[in-house]
Amino acid sequence: MELLLDPVPDAAAVSFWKHPAAWLQEKNLGRSYWVFFSAAFFFDAGFSIYFFLFNLYLLDCRFNERAMGWIGGAMTLGSVVGTLPAGALAQRIGLRPLLIVLFVTAPLVNAMRAVWVWEPAQIGLAFLAGLAMSSWGICFLPGVARLTAEKNRAAGFSLIFSASVGTSMLGGIVCGYLRQWLGMAGFAMQPVEVKRFILLVSCAIVLLGLIPVLRLRIPSQRKEETALDLQSNRWSWLRAWNLSPFLWRFLPLMALWSVVLAAFNPFANVYLSRELHVQMARIGLIFSTVQVLQLVTGLVTPFVLRALGLVRGIVATQILAAVALGLMAGAKNGQWAVPFYLTFSAAQWMSSPGVYNLLMNETPDAERSTAAAMMLFCNALVASIATAGAGILLTRFGYPPVIFSLAAVALVSALLFRLLLSTPQQTQGEIG
Repeated sequence: MELLLDPVPDAAAVSFWKHPAAWLQEKNLGRSYWVFFSAAFFFDAGFSIYFFLFNLYLLDCRFNERAMGWIGGAMTLGSVVGTLPAGALAQRIGLRPLLIVLFVTAPLVNAMRAVWVWEPAQIGLAFLAGLAMSSWGICFLPGVARLTAEKNRAAGFSLIFSASVGTSMLGGIVCGYLRQWLGMAGFAMQPVEVKRFILLVSCAIVLLGLIPVLRLRIPSQRKEETALDLQSNRWSWLRAWNLSPFLWRFLPLMALWSVVLAAFNPFANVYLSRELHVQMARIGLIFSTVQVLQLVTGLVTPFVLRALGLVRGIVATQILAAVALGLMAGAKNGQWAVPFYLTFSAAQWMSSPGVYNLLMNETPDAERSTAAAMMLFCNALVASIATAGAGILLTRFGYPPVIFSLAAVALVSALLFRLLLSTPQQTQGEIG
């Protein structure tokens, strides 16, 4: 997490913008890393487009928020169920075989979701998609770690992150304007047909990542390390019950914050389209603007956290998110609601480095992996329930009451973070 909270760019990072070729040569990233980078590029490019557009496609297919909630919740639940087996499978067969399975199954299952538009099938396929895609998180971090050295590992992660942001920005613009471009070229297609076409093309883009994966060579763990990992994983959940009191305060608060994010984010594009009647081209531009905000706030966040301290910085971002949601709930048109939505997106993104660093700072080194796994598992489990529940509530009560309720939950989360997690050291502005 130190990478996220580095307050000033180092000389090497600055030199990238002046002499990118020399910067890359200095980092000495090997051929295998660039093969993995290519696979990650196709994965991010395809699925960033797919998940931006999918709920809007369901909206065109006459699905309501209740159905979207069940579908989104099923996918998150599939990811929860698949994470631990995928981790065990990665240790047994290695990362490369698991990546091959991922790059075959994930695009094919998601392509079926774009074709088989029937609610029970959508729920089942979403669960299978979550199972398939859970392998990416298992493979990504150790994959980059094994293909880089300590001196160039931060650069390796940063390059993939930057490429992901760039492809997401471009994907939003393409999704927003493709129908107009096709019309200018003489192809008259209905909105639902255009969206289905884009979804299938995005799956094909992910499938192209199979080409570099087949050429990938990832160093294996040493046998003694593998044996140690297996032993550690076998007992990690038993040891988790003996972790520090801090973790038992932290996990419920993170779960509460996850409710806010999981109950709104999957429906954001549908909210813009159905509630605010924002045109598709503008939704694409808004999505691209969110990516820019994420990049900018990633640079600003270290300054905020160093000035306020970890807990107060987290509380400030959550209060800002709560205020933005409350104002969004009261907005009557897109002219006012969109700026509040962008503010909420920036605030939630700024909170992430803070909460992850807080967890790592307050957890002993030997227990950090288990603590992180518990947090991700609990958050995902809560998110699957929150997404499904939000879909039901949105269908019954509409967007303004639900969004206002989420603003209240975000405010409660901020207050509880301040009351339950503050320590004298943290109130002095230290971030560890």
